[in-house]
Amino acid sequence: MSQAMLEFREVDVYYGAIQALQQVSLQVDQGETVALIGANGAGKSTLLMSIFGQPRIRSGQILFCGEDISRKSTHFVASKGIAQSPEGRRVFPDMTVEENLLMGTIPIGNKYAAEDLQTMFELFPRLKERRRQRAMTMSGGEQQMLAIARALMSRPKLLLLDEPSLGLAPIVVKQIFQTLRELARNGMTIFLVEQNAHHALKLSDRAYVMVNGQIRMSGSGEALLVDPQVRKAYLGGA
Repeated sequence: MSQAMLEFREVDVYYGAIQALQQVSLQVDQGETVALIGANGAGKSTLLMSIFGQPRIRSGQILFCGEDISRKSTHFVASKGIAQSPEGRRVFPDMTVEENLLMGTIPIGNKYAAEDLQTMFELFPRLKERRRQRAMTMSGGEQQMLAIARALMSRPKLLLLDEPSLGLAPIVVKQIFQTLRELARNGMTIFLVEQNAHHALKLSDRAYVMVNGQIRMSGSGEALLVDPQVRKAYLGGA
């Protein structure tokens, strides 16, 4: 039986008087790829950010490998083995590709830096070609690859991805998801927040559907991909 790596237990989150997450419970098991899909503004990114305490949850619990991390610092959470590729990529524009990647080693130190750089260059050959180039000069797709690779440089137990397909050309989205599939095959635990429901559900072992800050549906990626409600709301009825 798989061990729960990440658990949300009846989590409420507010921005001032406005409730952003309501009684959210979900689980990501070790070795799984789990997707959270929903419309823009549903609360998906808020949920991811609450893992790092930004914003802090008002009630409920967030557990990582059985430990309550709900009130822990961002640095503490990162040091436990959670890494995020954020929405909008947020690479360091004036740094080179290689310098950006090395920033990813901060939670664990640079002991494995040389070895892991080579691994990232094998996983994302484009980054090897661009290693001396400043991040600001790269395309959106290349920056997305860099953001994912930077997260992987901390050797995370859990990889969080926030809208990795946002604003990218379809061919680049396909490349990104092929790489994520390879990571999953190699045993990486992935929690993916994504508006592109088709790609997210095809990749995922399980998925949750969020509507207005609440989990409304859950099931296997396969089952949700053919569910009439999900198809109508998120897959253009196709």
